[in-house]
Amino acid sequence: MQRRHDLDALRVLAFALLILYHLAMAYVDDWGFHLKSVHTAEWLQWPMLFLNKWRMSLLFLISGIAIALMRPEALLLRFAALRTWRLLLPLVFAMFVVVPIQPYCEGVTNGYVTPGFGHFLLRYWQVRPWPEGSFAGAPYGITWNHLWYLAYIWVYTLILTLLMPLLARPGLRRAVAGFSARPWLLLGMPTLLLLVWICWLDPRFPSTNTLVGDWYQHAKYGTVFVLGYLLGRDTHFWQQVLALRRMTLYWALGAIGWYMTLRILGRVLPPDAYLRTLPEGFWDFQSRLSQSLYLWAALLTLLGWAQVALNRPFRWLPYCTEAVYPWYILHQSLLIALLFWLKPLQLGPWVEPALVLLGTVAGCLVIHELLIRRVRWLRPLFGLRMRRP
Repeated sequence: MQRRHDLDALRVLAFALLILYHLAMAYVDDWGFHLKSVHTAEWLQWPMLFLNKWRMSLLFLISGIAIALMRPEALLLRFAALRTWRLLLPLVFAMFVVVPIQPYCEGVTNGYVTPGFGHFLLRYWQVRPWPEGSFAGAPYGITWNHLWYLAYIWVYTLILTLLMPLLARPGLRRAVAGFSARPWLLLGMPTLLLLVWICWLDPRFPSTNTLVGDWYQHAKYGTVFVLGYLLGRDTHFWQQVLALRRMTLYWALGAIGWYMTLRILGRVLPPDAYLRTLPEGFWDFQSRLSQSLYLWAALLTLLGWAQVALNRPFRWLPYCTEAVYPWYILHQSLLIALLFWLKPLQLGPWVEPALVLLGTVAGCLVIHELLIRRVRWLRPLFGLRMRRP
């Protein structure tokens, strides 16, 4: 297939943003995370709300588009086997080798784990339940923490593989072309579908990242994943995304502006101050509608502007494209370990996060460059081909 530099670059930038987001999770006030600094700030919630409505959906959308551009329909069994190898092998390896430092630091901080990583590791590898509250995933005996994306995308890929013969029918492809050629459908229908999920499933099934029973996230991420596959090869879609990039940007900014306004009003006004003359649930519906519109408009905006700004063979792109997978696996374990060791030093609200960020980036760079990409048998364990391209 022809290489899409814009999608590669957008994926690299999305994972780079993920590192900053997870760093901020340790410092944002009133949001749960595996390990929190004593230097938390409430103002961090606002830029993080701006990002977290679309950041993971973007990765699922790009994954669906990438599969469409691979055109794997002629070799479905081989495709499913290769994707299983590339997704599940790194996931299982990381759960036993890379991730354990995270529940160890969390468990020691929560008072349920005795200091001593070697002793903890021997107990952790037995995959027996831990006391409730020890760490995220303690009842299961093991955790994948930030690597939940790999499990979800593997399941979605296998389901999509089974559906590919149906999705490849000429009638459906013509319907997709007609859908993507009409701007009001392209913007409106996915927004409406996402609105149904957030109104119907979100109140009943809060996000858990545990795969089983996580129905709202499955509906949301599965929708954008399948949309990516259906639209990824359609020329009308890419033409529309490019042509509408300014309009979708305005829609996205308007939607997130209204959502933020509703949150501010909910904080500064008395509980029923602006509800007395309106039906019950009106403002909650407004909030959910603005989130759905913002999510889809932001995704279209990012794809449109990426075609303009990122669709070129940057010198850094091949290296970074290969580095994304190992850095994704490594970054949160390094981040939490560094915060765990630096936290008792009381370095202050600026020095501590700066050192955690620099240490995380440096650790990912050194481990990837000097170890992972140079040791042949390690490469598949971090999602890379056995031989360097």
